Amino acid sequence: MAKSSTYDADSISVLEGLEAVRKRPGMYIGSVSTKGLNHLIYEIVDNSVDEHLAGFCSQIEVYLEKDGSCTVADNGRGIPVGMHAKGMSAERLVFTTLHAGGKFDDSVYKTSGGLHGVGSSVVNALSTYLDIEVSRDGYIHHDHYERGNPTIELIDGLLPIIGKTRKTGTKINFLPDPEIFEKTRFKAEEVKSRMHETAYLNPELTIIFEDRRGSEVEHIVYHEPDGLVGFVKDLNKSQEALHDVVYFKGESDGITVEAAFQYVNEFHENVLGFCNNIYNAEGGTHITGFKTVFTTVINSYARELGVLKDKDVNFTGADVRNGMTAVISIKHPAPRFEGQTKTKLDNQDASKATAKVTGEEIQRYFDRNLETLKTVIGCAEKAAKIRKTEERAKTNLLTKQKFSFDSNGKLANCESRDASKCEIFIVEGDSAGGSAKTARNRTYQAILPIRGKILNVEKASIDKVLANAEIKTMINAFGCGFSEGYGNDFDITKLRYDKIIIMADADVDGAHISTLLLTLFYRFMPELIYEGHVYIAMPPLYKAMPSRGKEEYLYDDKALEKYRKKHTGAFTLQRYKGLGEMDASQLWETTMDPEHRRLRLVEIEDARLAASVTEMLMGTEVPPRRKFIYDNAVDAELDV
Repeated sequence: MAKSSTYDADSISVLEGLEAVRKRPGMYIGSVSTKGLNHLIYEIVDNSVDEHLAGFCSQIEVYLEKDGSCTVADNGRGIPVGMHAKGMSAERLVFTTLHAGGKFDDSVYKTSGGLHGVGSSVVNALSTYLDIEVSRDGYIHHDHYERGNPTIELIDGLLPIIGKTRKTGTKINFLPDPEIFEKTRFKAEEVKSRMHETAYLNPELTIIFEDRRGSEVEHIVYHEPDGLVGFVKDLNKSQEALHDVVYFKGESDGITVEAAFQYVNEFHENVLGFCNNIYNAEGGTHITGFKTVFTTVINSYARELGVLKDKDVNFTGADVRNGMTAVISIKHPAPRFEGQTKTKLDNQDASKATAKVTGEEIQRYFDRNLETLKTVIGCAEKAAKIRKTEERAKTNLLTKQKFSFDSNGKLANCESRDASKCEIFIVEGDSAGGSAKTARNRTYQAILPIRGKILNVEKASIDKVLANAEIKTMINAFGCGFSEGYGNDFDITKLRYDKIIIMADADVDGAHISTLLLTLFYRFMPELIYEGHVYIAMPPLYKAMPSRGKEEYLYDDKALEKYRKKHTGAFTLQRYKGLGEMDASQLWETTMDPEHRRLRLVEIEDARLAASVTEMLMGTEVPPRRKFIYDNAVDAELDV
């Protein structure tokens, strides 16, 4: 029997009642940092995108309001407001009950990003207030909540009507709760990047973004009719492209597979995966299916063309993807993700479907475009030659006796061997290193001083990287090895420290050292960043010493400005030029004590930002790298 495609009160399924989201917000939005804060917007936007995928929404508006709230409006059908079997308006059920939504069978939404039905209720629970207007069936229906609790009385179980309209859609305005989040100011750059990404993935959708918080309103319209082709061109805009973007789309077992790729004259790969418009930062089965079949097909062609003569020798997957930028986007009717934040896809049928469509389509394309095929094989040949040369160099270097990381004279290790409780500070200079060694809690804090600026690993060959004493000491200290484009000797389970904290001076040189370290981690140990182990310490810039009252550390110029305004009496101001100027007790109190210090977690929000940040950190342009560190430093979060 054919399923109905109507979307009304009976479409809303209920699995269980609203639980204590406020007690464990990280379970639902990943964290209570800026990343988790922005996630609130994405949960609401994803519901509107699902309406678009169902064929009922062409425009989404996202406004960052002056009062710190966010408004998301769409022109979809409007959330159902009729009476549900549970005895109340379906809208009230959606916003007050976990796992209530129209996404649990495919009668309403064939594919959906808002899979678990927790998005709307979680945003509601974590907001000081949430206000909603639903335009549907000729009327505007209104509801209002405070910290998840409704404040408007239902009339015979239904929402009050506040007006008439010919339009349809849902408008939601919410203010994040400062009791939950470390900061409640949305980060516009990350929201804009995510909206732009969503427009690329949905070429018929228009997204209007406005940041109304400044003196002038920033207004941007995202509409990308070229879809994934435009996405790949955007990712490669600063690179030398070797051929036109290749695009294909197909379906297998009810799963739609869409992909675009292009090779550039750079020695790295950038393969991004999406399922139902959600970026899967950790990849998953669809990426595995794409990579596996792509490698198989290229090896087959290389053998046919006589490039590979020995039947036992093949290009590796990394060889084949050398220089590749690719976006793989699938639509799956029943996706399984690892966690609510959906960073990794887990469906085995996604791998099969992606492999089938990719295998058929790229063979069809390469049969008709021999020059592009030769370009791809040429990239693989170049990668294979360099891989073999550098594998020999790596073997020679790593078979030499390693440093003993407890007695190399640099690392002052901690006493505990429980990695989940341990942290290591990478400190610039001997003087700061000496203070840090004295100041630390030796039970769980290790100190690794480095001298001067480490090697910029982006343009260096692997033998030079591994010959660098500072880098080799770090690799040995962390304990989990390293990875790079030709194989993977990295094992995150062997990491000896839960937190790796970069502690450099708050000046240009310190920023440069921090960027060099981040470049090293991005290229050889990216999992450290993706799994949230890398932090930047935020030492204070000033110490205010009033003639009366308590001394106070000020971490930036904004803090100094606030202090000047609120402090009427005379005070002396000490400006710290570097960590070496602090004695051990000051360093502990301001920068190392978990109760008072400020740490910045290094994290990347979405695919477009990941690509641009990686390119910027690993490139030759110094000013953008400095700006990245300073911009991140401004958004430092308290680690308490």
